[in-house]
Amino acid sequence: MSIARSGLQKDVLKLYRRALRMANSKPEAVRPKFRLFVQYTFRSNASKVSPRDVSSIEHLLRKGGKQLEQFEDSAVKDCFLSQAMVEWGLNGPGTRKALE
Repeated sequence: MSIARSGLQKDVLKLYRRALRMANSKPEAVRPKFRLFVQYTFRSNASKVSPRDVSSIEHLLRKGGKQLEQFEDSAVKDCFLSQAMVEWGLNGPGTRKALE
């Protein structure tokens, strides 16, 4: 049985899948950095924005889409991870404690 999703939820999932595909298209050595960047960004934004705040979600979708277009460029070979991202990745991407 599949879950009924709103158009906004579908857009978020579509952007997330596209971002993960972008990460997999990067050189093998930096793929984990890109994946961590994507996971951290989506999870931290999800914890900060109410699911009912449609305008904020739409804003984040536009912002994320523009940022993803830049990362999809083949000239981009690496990304910067902040210390918070690295610590969050070490604590496990599923832990809520790392986001607080």
